[in-house]
Formats: sequence, structure tokens, C-alpha cells
Amino acid sequence: MGSPRANWKGFIKFGEVSCPVALYTAASASERIAFNTINRATGNRVRREFIDSETGDPVEKDDQVKGYETENGHYIVLEPEEVAAAVPESDKTLAIESFIPCSEIDTVYFDKPYYLTPDKMGTEAYILLREGMKKAKVAAIARTVLFRRLRTVLIRPHGNGLIASTLNFDYEVRSSQEAFEEQPDIKSDPELLEIAELIIEKKKGIFDASSFDDRYEEAVTELVKAKIEGRSLPKKKAAPAAKAVDLLQALRESAGLGAKKSKSSRTAANANAGASRSRTKNAAGKAKATAAPSRRAS
Repeated sequence: MGSPRANWKGFIKFGEVSCPVALYTAASASERIAFNTINRATGNRVRREFIDSETGDPVEKDDQVKGYETENGHYIVLEPEEVAAAVPESDKTLAIESFIPCSEIDTVYFDKPYYLTPDKMGTEAYILLREGMKKAKVAAIARTVLFRRLRTVLIRPHGNGLIASTLNFDYEVRSSQEAFEEQPDIKSDPELLEIAELIIEKKKGIFDASSFDDRYEEAVTELVKAKIEGRSLPKKKAAPAAKAVDLLQALRESAGLGAKKSKSSRTAANANAGASRSRTKNAAGKAKATAAPSRRAS
């Protein structure tokens, strides 16, 4: 496998200091299994074709143009040169506008992560920026033109380098108020909350991405292998039927506390135990009285 290709090259600038840098994709789906669409009858791969929705005729690439629908079935045509003119000019500079505390970062705005690496000529300034941000526990807000748009980028120290995450625009992120507006305002029961805290304490761990399983990818890989080797296909296990569970009981079992008996149950159990002891005592007395004459006769 060859060296990864940079998605973008330019400069990062903070104050009057700048250094050459490059962006490399930090997350990629290229390792996933990919499928092609084929003709079931012939086994040949099919190709995508654009068809005029009214005439049914194929439309060649040179005749395809972007359009914005103003009303049902009516469009404004945008020529390629008109769209290109709307793309902002790029000076290839990640200009840092401000530094913000890491605790103030709202991760819901995160889009895609990129490794931000230095050019050999700018290593000293790059390391200075990285170490300064680590010490101050801050991230940087920067702007530049990426992929035809002016993008806001969040830059954070990461190990020996920096990570640049493109951020979603505010209009792209749904309001949390709208998402949770129907959430009922219920106060948690203190006993339930205490048990929940025990479960959280018991389940504490560390972030380890290598432990995350992509079960769909694993299942598809096994399916492909079975088809290639002519083996019987793996069968999907039936999911266990869901059952209604008492919240308190489920919490206690999760925390390893066992099921909690109610007060009435404990009282009834104690009463039964007392009655049992009385019956045993009476039975022992009768047995003693019956056995006594026998001993005197002998």
C-alpha cells in the first residue's frame, strides 16, 4: 500500500507565524466490503444511466446541467461557469481566529476528522503551536476554503500532532430543544438514582476503539467467504423475545444487588416461620408424652 495522498495542502497561520501543513483523511470506509450491481440473468455488471423523466430518452453527460426547483416541475438552470463563480477564492491558509477552552467544545458540530501534519520546513512552528495548545488546554478555531466551500475547522492537539475536524454549519445542526421538547420533566427516585450510580461505577472503563465490533461487516465477510467456498450459509440466530422488567429489579440485578424483597413479603415469611416453629414445638411435646409410658413399662 502506497503512502496516503494529502486531501489539501496549504499553511496554518496564528498571529504573524505560519508554517506549511497538509490534511490527510483520518477516517475512511475504503476497507469495508464493496458491492457492484450486476444483471442477475447475465452476471454482467450494470452501468448507471441518466434518463429524461418525461421522454424516457438517455441524457448524455454534456447535456446534463444543474437546476433548482422553484415550484413543482419548474427549474432555474445553473450553468457550470455560474456555479464555479460562486466558489470562494482560496488563499490556501488555515487562519486561526481564536483559541477556546477544550471544555467548551460542543461535539454535535463535528463533521469529519483530518490529520494535520507539518511540512519539514515548518516543523518548529508546528511543534510550538501544538505544545502551546496542550499547555493551555485549548483548541483553535480556523477558517479556510476546503472542497469548494469556506469551512470552519476545529484544531486540537492529538498525540504528537494535531487533528483538524471540519464543523457542521449552525443551520445543519438540529436544535436540541426541538429534539427533546416532548421529554417529560420527571425527578428521579433517590433509591433508583443511587443504584444507577453503582452500576455506572461498576461499569467504568477506558476508551478502546479496537474493542468496537462492526458486526455487520463481519457477518457480510463471512457470507462472502461461505459463497466463495461453497459452504452452507450462516443462519441468523433468532432474537430473544423481549419481556417486561420491573425497573427497580432490573437496576438491582445490574448492580449485583439481587432482587429486593418487599416488606410485606418479609413479614409474611417471618409469620410463617413462627407458626412453623409453634407446630414443631407442639408436635415434639406430644411425641414426648407418648414415649414416656413406654419407658416406665420397661
